[in-house]
Amino acid sequence: MLNIPAQGALDFLSLGALVNRLDPGIIPFRKATECRIHVSGGEFNVAANLSDCFRMNTGVASAMVNYPIGDLIAERVRAMGVKPFYKRFEHDGVTGPNMATVYSDQGLGVRAPVVFYNRSNEAAAQLKPGDFDWKTIFGGGVRWFHSGGIFSALSKTTPELVIEGMKAAKAAGAVTSFDLNFRAKLWQISGGLETAQATLRRICEHVDVLVGNEEDLQKGLGLKGQDVENSSKLDPAAFFGMMADVVKQLPNVKVVATTLREVHSTNDHDWSAVCWMEGKTYQAPTCALKVYDRVGGGDGFAAGFIYALLNGRPPEEAIKLGWAHGALLTTFPGDTTMATLEQVEAFAKGGSARIQR
Repeated sequence: MLNIPAQGALDFLSLGALVNRLDPGIIPFRKATECRIHVSGGEFNVAANLSDCFRMNTGVASAMVNYPIGDLIAERVRAMGVKPFYKRFEHDGVTGPNMATVYSDQGLGVRAPVVFYNRSNEAAAQLKPGDFDWKTIFGGGVRWFHSGGIFSALSKTTPELVIEGMKAAKAAGAVTSFDLNFRAKLWQISGGLETAQATLRRICEHVDVLVGNEEDLQKGLGLKGQDVENSSKLDPAAFFGMMADVVKQLPNVKVVATTLREVHSTNDHDWSAVCWMEGKTYQAPTCALKVYDRVGGGDGFAAGFIYALLNGRPPEEAIKLGWAHGALLTTFPGDTTMATLEQVEAFAKGGSARIQR
């Protein structure tokens, strides 16, 4: 099983890019007149969820630019209770470097959400080995270290920084996790599929817990599996069928977990989750979701799942807590949680949407 340290100054530390997401709601950007601003980042979201909902001590290592958008993002990091470790950059007032912007409308019904990026001259892409004092960061004890495929796709230096962080985490006794989060658009800019697979394989040699579905495993790592395009999105057979290949090619990986989602319309999904842990398989129930904002649901799952493992819960409880928190997160606006631990526990045990008095 995972050898998780019993205590540390930080329960969880993530390494990744912080971004701001502009959200015009159900209005497409070509007709938008106003937007909400959400602070996000695939790696940060997990730390924020673990802090705000699950009451864990968490931190994030990232780039921060000294200008108003950076100030906005830093305020939200503080508000979510996450301890920052920043490599700071100065903005030249015109061209950057910048905090990245993600544009994402919510879609509605038969109209799918549309996501696109402006990551031009992004500060996080300039991060490189040596930018963080890992000895000091890990000096007080860190129980779990996490990063992801989105950050790894940003430049030639970010994967090397992830590997440096993973090695430092291992040396300090922390468990390591990685969310493959395969994004074809990002990897197309960063060298294409061949580069993605070679890069992610090198990172995964240092990983204990892997988050990713069968498509992530196939496209991100080049593992062989069933045709995921034509199979049921709720059938775990394709996922479980790939575990023998994971064990063979990545023997250091002890846990693989993912969500399962069948999309009937933008706002109506069926939702489940599965995990493989040292040869055994576990599956959460399936529920029908009425989705308000789907962005961040996978990070919500990861947070609940990791929380349970950090607290010694058995795998069958861990998969349910991850599933429950991911489901609840899709009912809120934004990328990070507004749920409470009590709500997650109740839903994981079969709670309903009856009014709470």
